[in-house]
Amino acid sequence: MVSGSVLILTAGFGEGHNAAARNLEQALRESHPEVAVAVNDIFNESYGWLNRLLQSGYRHIINKHPGLWSAFYNFLDRAPWVNRGVGLFWMAVNLLADRITRYDADVVVSCFPGYGAFLDQVRKGKGRPFFYVTVVTDSLTINSIWWRCTSEFFLVPNESTAKSLEQGGVAREKIRVTGFPVPTVFSEILPERGNPPADGRWQVLYMVNSAQDVAPAIVRELLAVENIALTVTCGRHEVLMKKLQQLALEMGKEIELHGWTSEIPNLLRRSHVLISKAGGATVQEAMAARTPMIITQVVPGQEEGNALLLVENGAGEIATTPEAISTAVRNLFEKNGALYSQRYLATGPLSHPAGAKEIANFAAALCLRD
Repeated sequence: MVSGSVLILTAGFGEGHNAAARNLEQALRESHPEVAVAVNDIFNESYGWLNRLLQSGYRHIINKHPGLWSAFYNFLDRAPWVNRGVGLFWMAVNLLADRITRYDADVVVSCFPGYGAFLDQVRKGKGRPFFYVTVVTDSLTINSIWWRCTSEFFLVPNESTAKSLEQGGVAREKIRVTGFPVPTVFSEILPERGNPPADGRWQVLYMVNSAQDVAPAIVRELLAVENIALTVTCGRHEVLMKKLQQLALEMGKEIELHGWTSEIPNLLRRSHVLISKAGGATVQEAMAARTPMIITQVVPGQEEGNALLLVENGAGEIATTPEAISTAVRNLFEKNGALYSQRYLATGPLSHPAGAKEIANFAAALCLRD
């Protein structure tokens, strides 16, 4: 018997928002089958091809013109009057109001900051009352667009981020430290990775991000590192995958290659280090797996805090060139993995493998409140 309804909102501007929504939906379905749940991307449904064009432009700017993105990010942070432009998005606001009514939503969970002004506008109408919960998907450096809204609760990945919101003016009683909603599989207990590994080969996972052009050079450098087993995920980039296969053949080295795969949690949990960009979901999944990181790219603004979280706590470092990345791997595992041991211990306080379940429990409990 359904005893409540949760509407989860996401948007395709950064995979972290979609990952958070997807994982929370899974946790609600697994832990609270009595609660109806739906996930909507209101931006995509309202604006279709225009939204996809903007997403493509976003990816281009963050990779090719990071300085321009940084300026825009800071503009959003410092211009609270931007929220007053919500009238320009009347189509999305109307659709959102319709969905809240159609799903009879008791709780609306937003995993994307752009919905704040929309939900505030919906609340000015005479529609169904609902609890508004914001799941913050980044750490430390939080753009004010996340909290310039009437959300009753802000769920954050760690205590440091909670303090950042407090400093921004959010009342502490509105903030909950739940962890990021990572896949529920991270809650399963696995045997610890050997340190040093029994076969003498350290497991290295390189997740290629949108900066594909430098991937072959990074893989070439990594294949030259002794005593590692290299795994690379290429997503849907089949041409790149073939290039890397050929590169490994030419060097006479072994490499485990994956295209798009649902096995990322298992790959993370078996690896001693992850090499990738500082995306919100990527960082939090690595910490849930207790896998230290070597960060290859930091998008100005939203990813700076994610990188800072790891570096300040000793759970990772930044290395942006192929040579620096291979050097970082060598340093991590030399002397029987002395530095790796330190980094692994540092991941402990940052690890929240049950984040999705905690948020699901929180949302389900709100469905029962009057």
